Amino acid sequence: MTSQPTQEDFPVSSFQETMIVQVPARLSVLEAVGFKQTYQDLTEENTLPKQIIIDFHQTIFMDSSGLGALVSNFKNSQEKGITMTLRNVTPQVMAVLNLTGLDKVFSIESIGEELPIETDKPINTLKTHSAKVEPLPTPTTHPSVASWMKRFIDVIGALVGLVITGFLFIPIVIAIQIDDPGPIFFGQIRCGWMGKRFKIWKFRSMCVDAEARKSQVENQVKGAFFKNDNDPRITRVGRFLRRTSLDELPQFWNVLTGDMSLVGTRPPTPDEVERYEIPEWQRLDVKPGMTGEWQVSGRSTVRSFEDVIRLDLKYQKNWSLLYDVKLILKTVVILFNKNSGAV
Repeated sequence: MTSQPTQEDFPVSSFQETMIVQVPARLSVLEAVGFKQTYQDLTEENTLPKQIIIDFHQTIFMDSSGLGALVSNFKNSQEKGITMTLRNVTPQVMAVLNLTGLDKVFSIESIGEELPIETDKPINTLKTHSAKVEPLPTPTTHPSVASWMKRFIDVIGALVGLVITGFLFIPIVIAIQIDDPGPIFFGQIRCGWMGKRFKIWKFRSMCVDAEARKSQVENQVKGAFFKNDNDPRITRVGRFLRRTSLDELPQFWNVLTGDMSLVGTRPPTPDEVERYEIPEWQRLDVKPGMTGEWQVSGRSTVRSFEDVIRLDLKYQKNWSLLYDVKLILKTVVILFNKNSGAV
């Protein structure tokens, strides 16, 4: 059994008004919880530091949970007026920051900017030759992300799906325009693998000002996502598109571009991710999918965010190419069940 990380896993040293936190070799869900707690303790002291440096010199693995802890600590620093700086960022950590665009948000120390550290234990600092720039490695979080066969199936499936979309495009467009004139497509920012943001596409199933009216609609589910069975913003044609899942056909483009997979977890919105606790970030270790455990387990009947998390983690635990195929076949069967569509 893996033991829970303690304060000793994150040694803290100081220099004047600067605190330095050492991050261990791995920063996954267990370590991330301890990392966040250690950082929080530093920001709750009577005398707050002006700067907290996160030293990554020995970190060779960071998944979405570690990233979530880092984001949480950054927000904590901003609230307390403390400068958070990343030091000795290894290629593995930099690859994650680069993927999510956080390398442009966080303050990352350049080579030669290190401050002296008063500590009894010597700290090994990575030496980097500026003359040679090595390409960043691909972040490793889950075997499904690195599977070329899964990606091959995604590309073939997406191409087939886009052909089907092409045949249905004109009647769907005409129906949408007759019922509620306006844009044909609805684009919304979602969070994908490791929290990377992308725009998901659907055929529009709601009224044009749906986003502006969202605050007027009651959320009937618990936790960090939104759902209402009788949402008044959904148009008549939109209800049919949702019931038959035809509104999701444009997402085959998201699969083709690599932002999504045919099978994966439910893609959350940024405001959902803002509310995540550290363990909930684990669901971002895989690419979001057009279908998955949540969709085939009664997506219209799931009423708690905890259930969504449980189903997403179940997919990660059981994943295999055969498992993906089974979920795809289940999805096809469900599409012909008149009570299975989204509402």
